[in-house]
Amino acid sequence: MRIAFDAKRAFQNDTGLGNYVRILTASFARDFPEHEYYLVAPKFTPYFKVPAGDNMHVLTPQGIYKYFSAMWRSSGVKSELKRLGIDLYHGMSHEIPYGIQRTGIKSIVTIHDLIFERYPEQYNAIDVQIYRRKFKYACEHADHIITVSKQSKDDVVDMYKIPAEKVTVCYPSCEKMYLQKVSEDEKQRIKAKYNLPDKYFLSVGSIIERKNLLLICQAINALKGRLDMPLVVIGRGGAYMEKVKSYIAEHNLQDRIIFLSEHPEAKSEGFHKSWDFPALYQLSQGLIYPTIFEGFGLPVLEGLFSEIPVITSNVSCMPETGGDAAYYVDPYSVDSMADAMMKVATDKSLRASMISKGLAHAQNFTQERCAANVMRVYQEVMG
Repeated sequence: MRIAFDAKRAFQNDTGLGNYVRILTASFARDFPEHEYYLVAPKFTPYFKVPAGDNMHVLTPQGIYKYFSAMWRSSGVKSELKRLGIDLYHGMSHEIPYGIQRTGIKSIVTIHDLIFERYPEQYNAIDVQIYRRKFKYACEHADHIITVSKQSKDDVVDMYKIPAEKVTVCYPSCEKMYLQKVSEDEKQRIKAKYNLPDKYFLSVGSIIERKNLLLICQAINALKGRLDMPLVVIGRGGAYMEKVKSYIAEHNLQDRIIFLSEHPEAKSEGFHKSWDFPALYQLSQGLIYPTIFEGFGLPVLEGLFSEIPVITSNVSCMPETGGDAAYYVDPYSVDSMADAMMKVATDKSLRASMISKGLAHAQNFTQERCAANVMRVYQEVMG
């Protein structure tokens, strides 16, 4: 097959959507070298190291489209796809080119989540309208839809009235660096680099209302005098982050909540490219991720592969991601969170069980398994 991917996020996004494209396309190049792959990107950047091999190509806009790259990606690219004899186009981040269904090229779209439909008040109103138009068009006109969780599949079926048989759940994976044991010397180097405490909990993710960092801070305040373990936070934010900081100042928790994004070393390549993150995970006493809603929740998977306990919420898709390994909490209950933190920090037997179960559950999300599941969908669509 000749398969083209919407790879804009791979070259321009350093978070979840970008990781999804980079990991999946690299897995295809490694595990399914018999196919030809084309990465469709508005511009080529050195951020993504294109997988080596004669079967991996990059398509960027040419001629007049160099100045109208958004138009090229959303529609103009079709002529190039036809010229190259592309069999299948995979819109890996919610979109497909308009009118591709009339070209004879089969198409698949990945819908990661419909969070903007559930929480429109957390988005710009114009953005909500744009997202809805693009996402719904892709769902209605693609030959098949992939979602990254059963939760997202249910949302696509319920909100956009898409037949369930048109949607397949294919779980994503995470970077292989989280599967590697970090040496003790490297851990100590990272600990010194960021001036980390001997023991800490870890929080990873954008500091926005839905991620629920304030709940962890409230639990830390409730645990004063019983459990004084600090929290290290990887993530950035705006208005909600300021709300969290106001709570921290009001309750004198400044020495308990450490924002690594404000550390001088956050400007280093090791932080910017996440190379230091496996050590930050493995040095921690556990990941805390009390999100209100997610499409998948990749930090939970990173925590499981890192062989640390994971505390997460009992709603949305989190029980899918965490399986029988995570400690689940009510994301609206400070007492529930405080109880979980106390148990995970002090119960050695519980910790050992969570780590063992976590590594076993994580095997459902290896890069090889995830790529094989997506390739199976490709083959079914192509007949």
